[in-house]
Amino acid sequence: MTALLVVLMFLAFIGLDALVRVAARRIQETRERKEREAVLESSVRLDFTHEAKTLKRVEVPSARARILAVDDEPVILDSFRKILVLDGFNVDTVENGPEALGLVQRRDYDFVFTDLKMPDMDGVEVVKAVKHLRPDVDVVVITGYGTIESAVQTMQYGATDYVQKPFTAEELSEFAKKLLIKRQARLDAQRQPTVLVVTPALAETAAANEYCVPGGAFVSPGHVWARIEPGGQVRIGLDDFARKALGSVDRLELPERGRAVKRGDPLFVASRGERRLRFCSPLAGRVLHVNDELARDPARAMESPYDRGWACVLEPSDLAAELPGLRIGRPVVDWYQQEIGRLREAWSRAGQRAGEVDWETFEKEFLALPAAADVR
Repeated sequence: MTALLVVLMFLAFIGLDALVRVAARRIQETRERKEREAVLESSVRLDFTHEAKTLKRVEVPSARARILAVDDEPVILDSFRKILVLDGFNVDTVENGPEALGLVQRRDYDFVFTDLKMPDMDGVEVVKAVKHLRPDVDVVVITGYGTIESAVQTMQYGATDYVQKPFTAEELSEFAKKLLIKRQARLDAQRQPTVLVVTPALAETAAANEYCVPGGAFVSPGHVWARIEPGGQVRIGLDDFARKALGSVDRLELPERGRAVKRGDPLFVASRGERRLRFCSPLAGRVLHVNDELARDPARAMESPYDRGWACVLEPSDLAAELPGLRIGRPVVDWYQQEIGRLREAWSRAGQRAGEVDWETFEKEFLALPAAADVR
């Protein structure tokens, strides 16, 4: 009976927690909607004629994207503002193509919505001009039932999609959300990270989307680098891929001096809060030195992975036999690209954003060394 009560209390707690979360989310959404309604009511009254004669602008905090809509029917533009602003978009509207192109040249937009049938400059000309001026902007054609074929033809000039009018608030809202998802996916794919072979010092100044491979050092499948010293010893630390995946660490537990390790044995441990990651030794040998400064200041591993952030020095016991299991130079660059792709897939599977990583999954999928016979 006691066990049953415990289970029921646990289930009740979970249900209550879910209800609280849903209620909090709805309260937040209601508050944001009221704020956007207030902004919508006040912003359209402001005077922006110094930029464009018919321009009306509404900007909301933390906007999801910036949209420019051009249509010679003010009622359509009113609908765009009312619907998309409440969905969290910044919206500019103008009533003719020349004004739209002037704004595109001076301001950054994510999307331009253009009517297909307009006097002076039609939607086809707007599509061509916007894609010429700003190829990065996604252009969407607003079309009626009788001009769908023409709207589809504008895609050969760079239009992303088209939306039919008349539309309901729900239809336009969902359409805009899907456009944003597709745009973000495309931009993410275009932002392929750069992988560079660098000197140890240059890794400290690399940009966030630049992954650095240590020149003259080997890298193990467990994301530990190994640099052979003049006396034959091997200096070891975590690599730039691991550094960027983790972001930060609170502690680094280093091995004891004199300890004998085999290839694949846990060598040092990175921790943040309650989470721990074991980095495996790329080689068999005996620990000669450890970086005491790193133990006192673990941020060194994040700031200077290939220089001040080294973890320990090994006296290798079977270097000639185990060295072929490590990569160096161009093979590391190619392998890094594969690993970055796998990491992004792991983020996607777990519903995580870039820069977030589940440490247990990361250790299992990225840090475990293969058996010696499987190494290529």
